[in-house]
Amino acid sequence: MLPQEFIDKTASFVQDRLKDAESGHDWWHIQRVWNNTKLILQTEEADALVCELTALLHDIADSKFHNGDETIGPRIAGDFLTSIGVHPSIVEHVQQIILNMSFKASLGEVNFHSKELEVVQDADRLDAIGAIGIARAFSYGGYKNREIHNPNIPFVEKQSKQAYKNTTAPTINHFYEKLLLLKDKMNTDTAKQIALTRHEFMEQFLDQFYGEWNGER
Repeated sequence: MLPQEFIDKTASFVQDRLKDAESGHDWWHIQRVWNNTKLILQTEEADALVCELTALLHDIADSKFHNGDETIGPRIAGDFLTSIGVHPSIVEHVQQIILNMSFKASLGEVNFHSKELEVVQDADRLDAIGAIGIARAFSYGGYKNREIHNPNIPFVEKQSKQAYKNTTAPTINHFYEKLLLLKDKMNTDTAKQIALTRHEFMEQFLDQFYGEWNGER
């Protein structure tokens, strides 16, 4: 089977599996991350097949929707790729990236690294910031019935992985505990440039938000 056939089969599988997913982690999120991946690959040297397969499968079973189980996503991805005949070395690489690419994974011990991880990690992080990042944050906050903002609950500047996974803080806190940190965590030059504009947009949003919250504008 040709690489593009693997990609096409994987895209169809993911689109069907995530058709009822929470809107911040649905097929459209996957498609945006996939597009970001292909954009970054225009200027970065990496294995395109590994990157595209990982972009498509990285949220096939996000642990936050599966009782915190971080193994289920890599397992489902591996089973599917094996079933369509992808080489075991590629399957293993994709699984390792999925297991280690998330923000919460970076708060713990990460023992795996590859250029392909850098590319897909950046592609995913770009979708977590800017206008879409803001929309996704409030979508998930609503899904979890969290407060939009509570001035009496301060954000936690540095969290452990477990504390981050267990947080129930208001959505505005999420900007300081993750989203505003991502600009400086990008790996590739392409993502670093894109992140600048999206980061500035979030800062402008927060400035407007606090002004409205305090009745100043």
